[in-house]
Amino acid sequence: MDSPEVTFTLAYLVFAVCFVFTPTEFHLAGLTVQNLLSGWLGSEDAAFVPYHLRRTAATLLCHSLLPLGYYMGMCFAASEKRLYSPSQAPEAWQLYLLLAVTLPTIACTLIYYWSWDRWARHPLARTLALYALPQSGWRAVASSVNTEFRRIDKFATGAPGARVIVTDTWVIKVTTYRVHVAQQQDVHLTVTESQQHELSPDSNLPVQLLTIRVASASPAVQAFDIRLNSTEYGELCEKLRAPIRSAAHVVIRQSLNDLFLDTFASLVDANPAYSVPSSQELEACIGCMQTRASVKLVKTCQEAADGECQQCYCRPMWCLICMGKWFASRQDPQHPETWLASRVPCPTCRARFCILDVCTVR
Repeated sequence: MDSPEVTFTLAYLVFAVCFVFTPTEFHLAGLTVQNLLSGWLGSEDAAFVPYHLRRTAATLLCHSLLPLGYYMGMCFAASEKRLYSPSQAPEAWQLYLLLAVTLPTIACTLIYYWSWDRWARHPLARTLALYALPQSGWRAVASSVNTEFRRIDKFATGAPGARVIVTDTWVIKVTTYRVHVAQQQDVHLTVTESQQHELSPDSNLPVQLLTIRVASASPAVQAFDIRLNSTEYGELCEKLRAPIRSAAHVVIRQSLNDLFLDTFASLVDANPAYSVPSSQELEACIGCMQTRASVKLVKTCQEAADGECQQCYCRPMWCLICMGKWFASRQDPQHPETWLASRVPCPTCRARFCILDVCTVR
């Protein structure tokens, strides 16, 4: 690790990965293509389509230069290899230099091709041209997109590398190298997948992520997927004109309570089970009277005499869902990040307990 060559390689690798898949820290520091070239790119709000025509081209070129930047850095980090003189460099490094020069050459050729006729051959311009009227061109459609993007009532969500924007007429997905566009009246939307996460890295809250397939009625328009938090699903539906279909296996949980109940159940399943004495018969849950009692409060989080939790001596009287609803009802809705670590009183005897004390019965 003391070798300058190894140190530079690791440092450059971390930089390159973060520059391509920009984390929050890089955005805050301004180390993004959008920020570094903001003077040339212009304003997204003022001209959405021209901005992204230039942004996708600039991003492709900047990312293609990263291998060449590594070679140039190694000329100083490993000067003994004489990389500054390609003819005297080792054969492996000569091949690497050829690849490092080829990538930006291909990128420049592709960008030059896109820029012909004022960007008319860019993939975004070609997609917009599919929606143009016979007497107009793709720029008229781009003007419509620009106008609708400037409105404050648009729906927008997602990380910078996978933004989802829905205007009155358009469904747009902005990625690192592409901008997908589809007209609302021509699309079929289907929720194809949902992923449940017990904790979100941003808020320390349970989160459900939905994947929605956006397929145009026109076969010439490429279908694409958008991802969003289930809590934003209702707002998205309000902005869309077309209905959203759901696959049979997908259950959408739009409220925080629904997400919490899923997390509550999964955490309780990991707790030790409680064995009911053979002489004791389980009765119906007194909360819903529809299912049998399925949980018992047993202090397992700490020793009997330690902590704030108390031992509950009630027999099993509640089902898992009703106990989870009771737990959620005792929380502060303004601070959901504290729910999982909080303690609430037993609904019957008022002994305080936490999630670790909720045990399934068997």
